[in-house]
Amino acid sequence: MSNNFYNENATSFFNDTVDADLSVIYQQFLPLVKSGSHILDAGCGSGRDTLFFIKQGYQVTAFDACEALTIKASEYTGINVTLSTFENFKSKSPQHLFDAIWACASLLHVPSHKISDSFKNLADQLKSEGVFYCSFKYGDNDITKNGRHFTNADESRLNELIKNTGLVIDRTWITEDVRPNRHGEKWLNAILIKVA
Repeated sequence: MSNNFYNENATSFFNDTVDADLSVIYQQFLPLVKSGSHILDAGCGSGRDTLFFIKQGYQVTAFDACEALTIKASEYTGINVTLSTFENFKSKSPQHLFDAIWACASLLHVPSHKISDSFKNLADQLKSEGVFYCSFKYGDNDITKNGRHFTNADESRLNELIKNTGLVIDRTWITEDVRPNRHGEKWLNAILIKVA
């Protein structure tokens, strides 16, 4: 359902998100990731964050489930963005583990009854003690809006969603949406750590 929306609205979504200023969130995430590390941008959308990380000297692998956005993100970032879902993504080399995972406003499109499997698949490709950033619209329910599914999460629900995935919450914080005309929309941001 959400994929159809993004394929049909890829250009407007790209234009609406590519210039969003996430510097406050980068400041929480990047100090935990060693220089030159390999980051997986899971559900990269426009490629905005992928390009930022590349410019900071990180290696980046990126994927998205929307074909139209993978094309736009590949053009924008200059790297080959893979077409894949969260539950099916696999590193090109099975023995390669990522140092960090960035899933900004992306996992929220996975239905809540499937999201633990997505977290588990990604966590399996993360090094022990690796850092995993994710964000969700703040709430404790599932909603459908304008042809898109949203799994919302608060701190308690996030704890449930990552149960038995090898991930634990290191910290959470709430931010407002940085896009124009989104004042009042709250986001739950989380840094997770792989412990198993």
